[in-house]
Amino acid sequence: MPQPVGILRHQVTGDVYAEVQTFYAQQMRRVDALDIEGFADTFTEDGEVVHAGGQRQSGRAEMVAGMRAALPRYRDIAVRHWFGHLLIETDPADADTLRVSYYTLVTQTDREGNVSFQPTFTVDDVLVRVDGRLLTRSRVIHRDTPAEPPAAS
Repeated sequence: MPQPVGILRHQVTGDVYAEVQTFYAQQMRRVDALDIEGFADTFTEDGEVVHAGGQRQSGRAEMVAGMRAALPRYRDIAVRHWFGHLLIETDPADADTLRVSYYTLVTQTDREGNVSFQPTFTVDDVLVRVDGRLLTRSRVIHRDTPAEPPAAS
């Protein structure tokens, strides 16, 4: 889904940007290592994920169950999630809430070292600070589609 291009109204500091980058690095290393419980622990207890196909998982227990059901498809492959082009804004109404939009690329490497690329996505997260720790409150995943070319003048 093409995302609108705009300016950041409530830009974060470099320290917050680095903190968010580190949060995602830790979160994705957990999922890539198939540490399902550890990954779910990076969400609030009532956290929610809306997948590109429309399926919704609410709460850590539902996330863990969904990930456990998907484990067989990750047999004999190493998965890596790559995030980039993060746009991070503070919520002016709540200093402990960050809105993050980013691109993601997922690679899968088999035992012979062959790499395949999965479709790309744009992800919109709401991160919250709970007891000094960042957690994901919500994640909405949009499968990328081509942008419509501008109309001829």
